[in-house]
Formats: sequence, structure tokens, C-alpha cells
Amino acid sequence: MNWGAFYAVISGVNRHSTGIGRVWLSVIFIFRILVLVVAAESVWGDEKSGFICNTQQPGCNSVCYDQFFPISHIRLWALQLILVSTPALLVAMHVAHRRHIDKKILRKSGRSSPKELERIKTQKFQISGALWWTYILSIIFRILFELAFLYIFYLIYPGFRMVRLVKCDSYPCPNTVDCFVSRPTEKTIFTVFMLAVSGLCVLLNLAEILYLIGRACQRCIRGPEEGAKGAWISQRFSTYKQNEINQLIADHSLKSKLSVTKKSPIEKDERCSAF
Repeated sequence: MNWGAFYAVISGVNRHSTGIGRVWLSVIFIFRILVLVVAAESVWGDEKSGFICNTQQPGCNSVCYDQFFPISHIRLWALQLILVSTPALLVAMHVAHRRHIDKKILRKSGRSSPKELERIKTQKFQISGALWWTYILSIIFRILFELAFLYIFYLIYPGFRMVRLVKCDSYPCPNTVDCFVSRPTEKTIFTVFMLAVSGLCVLLNLAEILYLIGRACQRCIRGPEEGAKGAWISQRFSTYKQNEINQLIADHSLKSKLSVTKKSPIEKDERCSAF
């Protein structure tokens, strides 16, 4: 799987997120994707070949392995990362829709220059209004997927532990046979680490929801005050502009009166000669 392209898509969406969202992306990339790519193959590469049962019955080894490992850890973690990161695409679609509308408005207004279109393409949207609801919904889906996978891991491996000895009596095993897991301690440590990082991501998502709700409450509280302040400033500004206009009109009328009453020397000479 091309994790680089996957990270590029998610980081492009993360441009419009909060600071906590950027921390979440760093945790996803460093402690989950990078660890999964670098270390997971070496830790879980021998889970099939190192799973040995004390019987030569054909098929018994494979059946017991499937009973204890119903799904590969690497594939399960990869599926978890994809599903957890997919809700971020809701934000990407919302942002793309907003940009499409802005471009249509520019084209209708006749200002669709390449510079303006590039500005819309790189514009960072504030998380408010409908985008706020989309962002909150994406975080809720992230939390639900994380908790669902934690529950799945708990069902498959109670206590999140890799046991050393597995007793299997499934067909075609002739009786209850003992099977041994290779390097169970290392696998347990790796599993606990990955699940702890998953729990950290849940906490980051909860913190981001609380942060966004707090910001929204601040906007609601400051909204009437800022509106009243803006109305007072606009009123004072309009009063000042009206006084300026009145002063200009008064000055203009005064100058016109002076120009009418003031007589030129030629007009004075003409009146004297008439007498």
C-alpha cells in the first residue's frame, strides 16, 4: 500500500483543522503508519511459519492457526488506519464544495482571473457554520471507528495478550493438541503499544471536540457584543462622515456667496463711467 499518497491526502485535509487536529495527524503518521511500515512486518512476519502444533495431522496446524489468528494483525491495523482517516474526507468534500461555489460567484461577477482562482484554491477556511458541523461529525466517526476496533481486538485477544500455548481441538485434529506461538512477549508489547496509541488518538479527538465547542460558545457569547460594538462604530463613522459632508456643503455655499457679492474692478469702472 502506498502510505505516502495516503498521508498526502490526509495532510491536505488537515490544512483546515485546528492545532489539536495537526497533533492527531502527527501521531497517526509517526506512531502508527511509520511503526506499522517499519516494524510490523518484522514482528508479525513469522506468525504463520512460527505457529507449530505437536501433531502431524494434515490440516490441523492451519485450522488451529485460523482459530487463534482469525485475521492478520497487519491487515487489521491497516484497515483500522484507513477507516479512522476516511472521515476526514468529509471535510475535504465540504471544502471542495465551498471552493466550487466561490469560483461560480467569481465567474458570474466577471472577476475570474487566474490570480483570483489560485487564491480560492489555496484559501484556508475557518471552522464555523456548516463546516463546523461537518468537522464535528468527522471527529465523531473517528472516535466510533477507534472504539470499534479496540473492542474487536479485545474480543479476538482477551486482555490484549498473546498467549504462549494454544490448545486446539477443531477438526481435523484427532484430539486436543498443543500449539505454540512464536515470540509471544514481543507480539504482546507491540500490540499494547499500537492499542495505546489508538487510545491516545481517541483522547485527542475528544479534546478537539471540546475545543471546537468552547470556541463556538465563545463566538455565541461575543456575537451580540461584537455586533453592538460594530453598530456603534459604524454609527459614529457615519455621523462623522455626515458632518464632513455638511461642512463641505457649507464651505461650498459660502464660497459661492462670496463670489457673487464680490465685484471685479472692471465691473466697478463700467458703473462709474455710466454715471
